[in-house]
Amino acid sequence: MKGKKSLAYLITGGAGFIGSHLSDLLLAQGHRVLSVDNLSTGRLENIAHLHSHPHYQFVRADILEAVVMDRLASQVDIIVHLAAAVGVNLIVDHPVHTIETNIMGTEAVLKVALRYGCRVLIASTSEVYGKGIRIPFAETDDVLLGSTSKSRWAYAASKMVDEFLGLAYHQEYGLEVIPFRLFNTVGPRQTGRYGMVIPRFVTQALQNEPITVYGDGTQSRCFCDVRDVVQALAALSINEEAVGKLYNIGNTEEISMNELAERVRDLAESESSITLIPYSEAYGPGFEDMQRRVPDISRVNALIGWQPTRTLDDILLAVIEDKKDNE
Repeated sequence: MKGKKSLAYLITGGAGFIGSHLSDLLLAQGHRVLSVDNLSTGRLENIAHLHSHPHYQFVRADILEAVVMDRLASQVDIIVHLAAAVGVNLIVDHPVHTIETNIMGTEAVLKVALRYGCRVLIASTSEVYGKGIRIPFAETDDVLLGSTSKSRWAYAASKMVDEFLGLAYHQEYGLEVIPFRLFNTVGPRQTGRYGMVIPRFVTQALQNEPITVYGDGTQSRCFCDVRDVVQALAALSINEEAVGKLYNIGNTEEISMNELAERVRDLAESESSITLIPYSEAYGPGFEDMQRRVPDISRVNALIGWQPTRTLDDILLAVIEDKKDNE
């Protein structure tokens, strides 16, 4: 891939929130983009503006459809594998779907990538850090997951297998694989349908409904704008030194859920109250959560000079405007 100015990309989960933004960026950079999505969580609305682009093609299919994936992979240099079961609600309600989609889907992508020699970026998640208490989380840290009786941890375990599988393909077959762990990624086009907290809070605030905070609200997260995230993905995808290593991608600005609810209410100029909902009521009995989730992004910063450029207020205002325009 050295010396090639224009590349061909295949994005799995391409009609999703992140995939659509990545398509926007890659096309703006002069690349060709093939996109595949079964629309289980992706939306055609996310990519409607791209259908007339001469260098963009969308295919509605599942990544387990071998013939389709073979045809698509044969045309590209790089695959960005974003297709996965996403959102706490979906993960808790459909644990079999979560495990099968994540592990079998990644295996299918790696097999077809090996056949055609495509470089592969594999999306993983900060959920992999589980109950770890060493903050911030670094890529080399040990991980601590909960009991297998808690379906919440099936998602984290399945994404760990994705990472292991990708790195095994690199080690054993020499396939160029770059796994990356996304921390909470937000921005325009994200839906709250599957439990994503910011779009849910914003929708409730704009409708002056109670903003529902799960648990006691002291748990904290870091939120990164999707437009910053895709800049990191695009840069990693063409960096030869990135291959075979794992990267955290996220913001380091930490906020509790109680503070987030108040911030959303203020920025949306809402009259909503803030209501605490027990985890057992939100997700069912026995649900477990992690208290903090903060990334160490020194590795990705050292390699490509990447760091987030948008503040949490920038992100919230963008989501508020997006929800006003679309709802």
